[in-house]
Amino acid sequence: MKEIDLKIEGMTCASCVSHVTKAIEGIEGVERVDVNLLTNRAHVVGDVIPDAIIKAVDDSGYAAIPLSNTKKLVLEITDMTCTQCAVSIESSIMSLEGVESVTVNAVNEKATVIYHPDQVKTYDIIAAVEAAGYGAKRSDDKESQEEIKIDKHWDVKIGVALAVVMIYLTMGQMFAFKLPIPNFLNLEINPILYTLAQWLITIPVLWMNRLIFIRGFKSLFNKTPNMDSLVAIGTGAAVVYSIYGSLQIFMGNMHYVHHLYLESAVVIVALIRLGKYFESKSKAKTTEAIKSLLNLKPKTAILKRGDEEITIDIDDVRIGDHLIVKPGMSIPIDGKVITGYSSIDEAMLTGESMPVDKTVDDTVIMGTMNQNGHLVIEALVDSDNTKLAQIIELVENAQNDKAPIAKIADKVSGVFVPVVIGIAILSAVFWFFYQGDLERSLTVFVTVLVIACPCALGLATPTAIMVGTGVGAQNGIFIKSAESLEEASHIDTVVFDKTGTLTIGKPVVTDIYAKKLTEHELMSYVTSIESYSEHPLAQALVLKGDEMGVPRVDIRDFQAEVGRGVIAYSGDTFIQIGNEKLMAAENYDLSEYQDVILKWSMQGKTVMVVALAHEIAGLVAVADVLKEEAKKTVDALHSLGIRVVMMTGDHALTAQAIADQVGIDEVIAEVMPDEKASNVQKLQETSKVMMVGDGINDAVALVQSDIGVAIGHGSDVAIESASIVLMKESIYDVVKTINLSRKTMRNIKQNLFWAFAYNVIGIPFAMGVFYLLFNGPFLDPMIAGGAMAFSSISVVANALRLKNIKL
Repeated sequence: MKEIDLKIEGMTCASCVSHVTKAIEGIEGVERVDVNLLTNRAHVVGDVIPDAIIKAVDDSGYAAIPLSNTKKLVLEITDMTCTQCAVSIESSIMSLEGVESVTVNAVNEKATVIYHPDQVKTYDIIAAVEAAGYGAKRSDDKESQEEIKIDKHWDVKIGVALAVVMIYLTMGQMFAFKLPIPNFLNLEINPILYTLAQWLITIPVLWMNRLIFIRGFKSLFNKTPNMDSLVAIGTGAAVVYSIYGSLQIFMGNMHYVHHLYLESAVVIVALIRLGKYFESKSKAKTTEAIKSLLNLKPKTAILKRGDEEITIDIDDVRIGDHLIVKPGMSIPIDGKVITGYSSIDEAMLTGESMPVDKTVDDTVIMGTMNQNGHLVIEALVDSDNTKLAQIIELVENAQNDKAPIAKIADKVSGVFVPVVIGIAILSAVFWFFYQGDLERSLTVFVTVLVIACPCALGLATPTAIMVGTGVGAQNGIFIKSAESLEEASHIDTVVFDKTGTLTIGKPVVTDIYAKKLTEHELMSYVTSIESYSEHPLAQALVLKGDEMGVPRVDIRDFQAEVGRGVIAYSGDTFIQIGNEKLMAAENYDLSEYQDVILKWSMQGKTVMVVALAHEIAGLVAVADVLKEEAKKTVDALHSLGIRVVMMTGDHALTAQAIADQVGIDEVIAEVMPDEKASNVQKLQETSKVMMVGDGINDAVALVQSDIGVAIGHGSDVAIESASIVLMKESIYDVVKTINLSRKTMRNIKQNLFWAFAYNVIGIPFAMGVFYLLFNGPFLDPMIAGGAMAFSSISVVANALRLKNIKL
């Protein structure tokens, strides 16, 4: 089974997506096709060769280009003196295995190399240039990028300028204050020059926008009409009629000067291109999240080789390389600190503003910022397998994915254009026979075709999905698919695993009760004896003692009583620390302490009794405490109308005591790891269930649930099994995830409503229905063109509002 990614050229609307999808689905061996209008990409899964896909897409009126795994490198070359130097450099670089093509420009002294990064590295290419006797360094090619920016939209600007001139020429005399027009261009005085002037304006505009007509008619002839087809037919009809009118003028029938429709063709085409320009700018904003992630990847790294520091391309970093990270530099690769100490800003990964201290053996992540220290790190992965690369892939996959709700627009778009063409023809025929006016008939025909907009339908879902997943990524919420984003909006039950999810995941000392000693004196004995134990509860006691700054006492004859506690001597003082079983075995009377022990036990805490010299000296309680945000999270979920369930292997009474602290609705206790999935399945009989966990034993339950959410610090298995990954440790992000999902779905529904409403109102208006029923006005084709352009922009603009939502 192959996965092939292709760039699709020529798509302008949802109908285009539908046609391309159907063309690829018709190829034998294709299992699945995802075509995205925003990114102009197709992802194909199946047993099929790229050439078959390219041919099918080409036959349907579009172009497909396979996305290569090659990279482009631009080098600035020095020491060239003639064109023969360029030939010599090209020959030297082409001798390297993995280089696909080389072009050296002797004028601007730049070399452009297309190469396979898995076969040859940047420094190998630079070394080949130097071996030929020349100098070379990387170039960002900023000048050429600026030239592209300057030239990119010149045709749009010229088209709009010519459209304004056309309106001035043809409609300037219609205003209350007539605009001055030279006599030689006055339609009454010199109709032939007036007609020629219109053609001089029209021809450049039509030529600059010829692709609309090429794509439109090609799609029409392939029986897959799209938005370009509507515009091409409508404006083409206006141009053809104007050709007939112009011939009549040149033959002496001057009254035809009032029956030219070139201004409609020019203004419609110019407005549509202008609308597409603004739409593309708006759509670019929807991908800002992914661009910001891509910008986090450093271009170079400083390789430590002995005492030498070498700047290398980031893609040339190999596992095991030692890299230098200076203050103010971003971490070049996922690695382990070998030497040094620093504070690292990990906001890009977790959204947390506070820097994290890193020292020897701590791991660091590509793209995070080294704030103040000098580090040497060892690369643990290559640049294609970093956590940042995984996040980018995850976000891209989600943005290219289709939400189930998009199927509504897809079904409509598949038949939209043919239906509109049919409506336009019927409307034109009706008005011709109703009024006997060919011009009225032509006007209605053009207006219906131009006002119909499948683009708004096609953009309604993907723009919101792209912005929504981008907002999630910026907040440390990584959603793996559009389906998961939609499904999260329907959740009515959230199940939390207890340990490590609702709780911090490790025991801490919560209470100290000292009878005959001070708390510091009691903890001095406890810390000293427990420092000899490896038990997790012992580590919590030692940590608490160290936090309190208690002194250590000498310990001898340490002995661990399995399942009960520890005993030892400090000088001649006999020390015992353990549970009630240990104390009962030693015949201690705990009746005086039973109220405290019972109270702490009911709160889910483990109580340890401390005895010194055969007398009870105090009690210490240890528990895996709830996270600070647990109560806030549960309350927020309740406010969203969501039931909260806690699942744990703890005893029922202990679990209920913990649940009561935060107001959890239902507790499923004494659950074995292999029983979690079946319990989730039972809940799914009546609810849409989101499961939140972090451990390996949560993986099956995460898969079973409608939406599985993994905490970012959790196991790789849990993260792999989940639909959504939260990079912060805060479980309040579960609330943010549901809020994001609901607001994104609300935005999609708004977009679909306005897209459908626009066409439901606009098409009848263009047909002349309002004139027939209410004696209202007819819609001018130029206004229809502007309205059509605005409809797409309004949908994208509405989706962009998601960027400002508060989670």
